[in-house]
Amino acid sequence: MSVVQSDLSQHVALVTGASGGIGKATCLKLAEMGCNIAAHYNTNVEAAEILVKGLQRKGVRAEAFQADLNDYEEVRKLHKSVVSTFGHPSILFNNAGTTLAQHGLKSASDVSIEDFEKTWRSNCGSAFLLTQLCVPAMETSKWGRIIFCSSVAAFNGGVVGPHYASSKSALHGLIHWLAGAYSQSGITVNGVAPALIQDTAMLPGSNEELAKKIPIGRLGKPEEVAETVIWMVKTGYVTNKVIGVDGGFFAQ
Repeated sequence: MSVVQSDLSQHVALVTGASGGIGKATCLKLAEMGCNIAAHYNTNVEAAEILVKGLQRKGVRAEAFQADLNDYEEVRKLHKSVVSTFGHPSILFNNAGTTLAQHGLKSASDVSIEDFEKTWRSNCGSAFLLTQLCVPAMETSKWGRIIFCSSVAAFNGGVVGPHYASSKSALHGLIHWLAGAYSQSGITVNGVAPALIQDTAMLPGSNEELAKKIPIGRLGKPEEVAETVIWMVKTGYVTNKVIGVDGGFFAQ
């Protein structure tokens, strides 16, 4: 087997938050490599249906799956539905996330404990549960790719609030533990940490103002994050890494 996996026609990728910018771009790039796509969405059914049609035109199997990732039972149903439709996914991109539409908070007291826990459940807990459900089949086949979408907020606190930053930084601990636990199983575990990517729901302000915060002077594009995810899928020698895609916003 080639050390770089360029043909994914025998694989199924489950991408959460596929109706958003980063999820959509990643699905399209995976499809270009022949990968079959289970595209998760929560509320934007129109965007999900348009994406699926575009993926199918590329000659791959694709279907949209609805689930509210704030509900663990729905996470379980999502996995069950994907398996019954496609078989077990060998690529998992835990991309979905939420800020609860809160940005620029100045005090810890601005976040209720209920909102704190809800953010963690959506951003971290559901990603862990979905990983837990997908790993056994990856172990059996001796091949798997698990990628978490973190955020630059996990490195520097970000501009949203403590609920969001802490839920994303928790993913880094998951990545490091999981990568070590499954390093001998043919499963790689990595993360991508974007900052201020256009065409996403996470932007806490206007594009022009936000671009001034980025050293290279512009916002990132979803396709640039997707390229990093694809590199992690293709390359079996990359694991236990969190890569910032942030235009130089945070020095690592």
